[in-house]
Amino acid sequence: MICKVSEIKDKADLAAAFAIRKTVFVDEQKVPFDEEYDEFENSSVHLIAKDEDGKAIGTCRWRQTDKGIKLERFAVLLEARGKGIGAHLVEACLVSISSRPFSKGKKRYLNAQVSAIPLYAKFDFKEVGELFDECGIMHRQMERADR
Repeated sequence: MICKVSEIKDKADLAAAFAIRKTVFVDEQKVPFDEEYDEFENSSVHLIAKDEDGKAIGTCRWRQTDKGIKLERFAVLLEARGKGIGAHLVEACLVSISSRPFSKGKKRYLNAQVSAIPLYAKFDFKEVGELFDECGIMHRQMERADR
């Protein structure tokens, strides 16, 4: 599937991203609403994936932390899954991070749902630490060095 991923610059795209996250995490995966949305929404860089018709089909965000750069909230609508949208989001997220001078030399890391570990491994993220439960879903931290 052809898609375009870009940084979110307006309220309409941010609302679309939040709607995708609600559908995927809250409705499908039963993550409590108040745990899906947090105090980092305004300080994160959000990205959105749109199909060839301009429909929002995926989203993610990243933010700077004291441990490095954390990639988060990767979500793709059910009808767009299995078509490479997740990979486009990861790639665009890494490009977005690398475009910021402050990111140079900082570790990139994320908490991957176990089912998504193979996707992140394609981008040289390595599993670290033990499995852990987050909102009833098993995760493992993954990280990679800046290149």
